Amino acid sequence: MENKTGFICDESYFWHQTGNGALMLTAGNWIQEDVHAENPESKRRIKNLLERSRFIKELEQIEPRYATRKEIETNHTTDYVERVTTLSDAGGGDAGEHAIVGPGSYEIALLSAGGVLTAVDLVMKKTVSNAYALTRPPGHHAEQDGGMGFCLFNNVAIAAKYARAKYGLKRIVILDWDVHHGNGTESAFSSDPEVLFISIHQENVFPKNRGSVSYVGEGEGVGYNVNIELPAGTGNEGYNYTFEHVVEPIIDQFQPELILISAGQDPSRFDPLGRMLVTAEGFYQMAARMKTLAEKHFNGRLIACHEGGYSTSYVPFCTLKILEAFRGKRSVVEDPFDLGYHEGPIYPNQIEAINKVKEIQKEYWNLA
Repeated sequence: MENKTGFICDESYFWHQTGNGALMLTAGNWIQEDVHAENPESKRRIKNLLERSRFIKELEQIEPRYATRKEIETNHTTDYVERVTTLSDAGGGDAGEHAIVGPGSYEIALLSAGGVLTAVDLVMKKTVSNAYALTRPPGHHAEQDGGMGFCLFNNVAIAAKYARAKYGLKRIVILDWDVHHGNGTESAFSSDPEVLFISIHQENVFPKNRGSVSYVGEGEGVGYNVNIELPAGTGNEGYNYTFEHVVEPIIDQFQPELILISAGQDPSRFDPLGRMLVTAEGFYQMAARMKTLAEKHFNGRLIACHEGGYSTSYVPFCTLKILEAFRGKRSVVEDPFDLGYHEGPIYPNQIEAINKVKEIQKEYWNLA
């Protein structure tokens, strides 16, 4: 099949309201009104750049469907879904720690989750080779009974459960490269040996006390949860080293039938909520590595679900490079922020962090 990349987006995603806060906090007391970090611009400008560069013509543009309430409740409690519905209808509120619900957010969150379900159907039916779902609100922090970290419903967890139920898949990989730990996704599959969850994140940023290297899952899921904590300041070389020595060997041994990526572009060098140094080209390299793994196992079934990324200026370029890798074709756009920046060799503290993961995971995987 000719390589086709699906692109799922909807104007409604940009209408989810998070208010005029400052970074991750709401305005008030000593915090003056500003633009909340999780605002529409970093996502809207991705689509703008795709259109301005004409690269969007290289993609198969697909409209998302709404997830049903039943599909949402495969991962979330009825009480929590009802709470989001009530807050949404009442004009807004907080569904958890930094989990803002605006007017109409419930319906938009259904469409966000449904966008990833749409991607699953496209890939499984071979309509496209791979897909990128530019969804909002994000999802990977959302726990089964509460929202967290800007996330309302856990889009990628719902998608994995949907893929398993509808298509009978037994081996699904979820790779989360957001700078923050994917706690909600980890919770959803911590005792599940059919879903391999790998989270690459900056150490001890958010949520606090989650994402420890020593946590490897529970019960039958022991060994199928891989946390990779990287020190602040890790860039392209450190991430590539992580893929080469941990991520790729483990995924190869697992032999997935589908790969889902929680694609947060907040490990970028300009993100206000992270302290990493990944460039747009670094995201291209990570996406290309995942595409190679997907093509090696079950015909390239690969889906990226947009999560964080809060630099409105830089996130569009990072995401464009991921789409270039998925499509297998470069755009005419070069990274305008790459002003002779070249990361030096990987630093000792980064190697030490990866070696710590390897030592723990050797009990479950054959890591050299």
